[in-house]
Amino acid sequence: MIRLTRRAALGGAALLPLSLAAPSRAQAKFPDKPIRLIIPWAAGGPADAGFRILAESAAKKLGQPVIVENKGGAAGVLGALALQDAKPDGYTISQMHMSVLRQPMVNASLKYDPIRDLTYILQITGFVMGVVVRPDAPWKTLPELLAYAKANPGKLNWGTLGAGSTQHLAMESLGLKQGLSWTHAPYRGTADTLRALMGGEIDFASESSGWAPLVMSGKLRLLAVFTKSRARRFPDVPTVQELGLEIAVDSPGGLIGPKGMDPAVVKILADAFREAAGEPKHLEFLENMDQPLLLLDGPAYQAEMARTMEQERELLRKLNLLAT
Repeated sequence: MIRLTRRAALGGAALLPLSLAAPSRAQAKFPDKPIRLIIPWAAGGPADAGFRILAESAAKKLGQPVIVENKGGAAGVLGALALQDAKPDGYTISQMHMSVLRQPMVNASLKYDPIRDLTYILQITGFVMGVVVRPDAPWKTLPELLAYAKANPGKLNWGTLGAGSTQHLAMESLGLKQGLSWTHAPYRGTADTLRALMGGEIDFASESSGWAPLVMSGKLRLLAVFTKSRARRFPDVPTVQELGLEIAVDSPGGLIGPKGMDPAVVKILADAFREAAGEPKHLEFLENMDQPLLLLDGPAYQAEMARTMEQERELLRKLNLLAT
């Protein structure tokens, strides 16, 4: 029979604080294994390329690999959906973009709340959107394309990386303002959309600046950009606003994680990716893609997305796309 003395009991009790403190000490070692970064687009587009650069740089700062996993399709929400089932330990994170915010408002089957059911880690950059056609297309300007669409209802087919994406809604907004009828074709990512355009499957594309190298090489023609100012590398290409169409699109993106992440872990990730975002290789990529650096910490990022969500809700209502 084992007898527990009072001294032994007190000694055991004295060890309790140390035992309870062990999880905190373990947490302080974050990360101690590879981090999974979900890119909710097919490989090869600008979002994929930029975040691969960030992942490589952040991994060096974190001391652990950051493994990129592409999950294309479903209008870019597969990352956010994966986070709903992931542990909030910081080892599964995802790229954040406007479709994550918007899709639950246009698709009633998506039940996550884009503000409350995610942890916002860091806003990093935005995307330049534009309208591109093949170089042999008869339209030299966006007004010419819109005039053709108006004169030929239902004849034009056009593509984006997904229904409900920023690129999709920007073009649909133009169509509504002009009273146009045309057919939208959603693809799994920017690279797929541009391949479809060059292969003749669609007549034009409303896409982010993955088209830049193709425009520069003469394989595509850029008609206009949706940003408030002209793209630096394409100073002769007008903005949609300059053409008298009151539409300007800014599409910020960054990093999110599962709901309920430890703020200390969020800070470690945010600091690493913030530093990575300022590295020369990433800044060169942004310059090549005409993307701005738009750094915001997690709380400010979440607050901005909450405000943007209400603005988006009103736009979707006007476009008759609001499901909830």
